[in-house]
Amino acid sequence: MAEGIDFDWDDENKRHLGAHKVAPAEFEQLLNNNPLDLNFELVNNEERYRSVGLTNGGRLLSVVWTIRNGKIRAITAFPAGVSDREAFLERPI
Repeated sequence: MAEGIDFDWDDENKRHLGAHKVAPAEFEQLLNNNPLDLNFELVNNEERYRSVGLTNGGRLLSVVWTIRNGKIRAITAFPAGVSDREAFLERPI
């Protein structure tokens, strides 16, 4: 993703990330740090993407996001599990 992407934040998605001990800034960093896109699925006619990558501080996170009104909206984020960690470490560089 290119720098300068607009993100859609409100109390709801900030609170959801906070419940997983992930800051909104970490979510943005991950998407700007060349994440590995794992898959997507259609949920209520909305494409939801799942990616794994590193924050600027080196945390490996899994994130789910969508695009709404031309902005990236965080759905959830959490420390990467074993399978996501392995996929990230084995990705072609």
